[in-house]
Amino acid sequence: MECRVLSIQSHVVRGYVGNKSATFPLQVLGFEVDSINSVQFSNHTGYAHWKGQVLAAEELNVLYEGIKLNNVNHYDYVLTGYTRDTSFLEMVVDIIQELKKANPSLVYVCDPVMGDQGTMYVPEVLLPIYREKVVSVADILTPNQFEAELLTGRKIHTQKDAVEVMDLLHQMGPDTVVLTSTDLTSHHGDHFLVALGSQKTVHPDGTSSTQKIRVEIPKVDAVFVGTGDLFAAMLLAWTHHHPNDLKTACEKTVSVMHHVIQRTFTYAKEMAGPGRRPSPAQLELRMVQSKADIEKPDIVVEATIL
Repeated sequence: MECRVLSIQSHVVRGYVGNKSATFPLQVLGFEVDSINSVQFSNHTGYAHWKGQVLAAEELNVLYEGIKLNNVNHYDYVLTGYTRDTSFLEMVVDIIQELKKANPSLVYVCDPVMGDQGTMYVPEVLLPIYREKVVSVADILTPNQFEAELLTGRKIHTQKDAVEVMDLLHQMGPDTVVLTSTDLTSHHGDHFLVALGSQKTVHPDGTSSTQKIRVEIPKVDAVFVGTGDLFAAMLLAWTHHHPNDLKTACEKTVSVMHHVIQRTFTYAKEMAGPGRRPSPAQLELRMVQSKADIEKPDIVVEATIL
């Protein structure tokens, strides 16, 4: 059966972020992707200059109405990322609820992009909407540590705290939660980042079990944009292929990330020349060049089951 994804994210003319980061990898892995571009910018906002347009909630609704009128509003997955506008986010929730009525087995993958390292980079009025409306309809949630803390009102200092926060997020809605990055200390030292995941499986007899995992991810000394969007898209794809095996899905997701980032970093350093910091343009993800790694990633990280 063909699998169709509705992806509501940013679009850039040049480079890879939002829908540009998610669409090609999902298509390579066999998914049909219908994109709604929440913004259309010349490039991502990490450059010195950027221009473009923002899609209003009403315009989102008009596009969705068009799909609905033609009776092609049938989706297996919905994927969302960065949003700055409250009415837009509420409209997204309305659309997802309607799509779930049409297909109760639809899976909503939500990256609740709000901030990082203690700083919010979206208006604070979005937090209650995420907390009260969005998380409850999400099936797979990919917050970083700061976003998970915002959503639950709980701080994470230890792995035990992180596990409790993931359990709280399960109670709020999603069966799969991945903390994509945390400040927890890695067993391998400072050059590694710790990610954690939790997947709740309900068995036919009504009982449920939870798989909890930990992944140590090698760090790279550069700022990449669009990696979070790629992570959420790859987690969608690999949880689809390994529905009750979060360990394997995360290993494949993180391995794809590793290959794309390493290829990008090598290229950027080459382009910048010795001793010079690469520019945002040179650090654009080498997505097309990584096609083979996206399709069949060599597993470079192993997740441990907690």
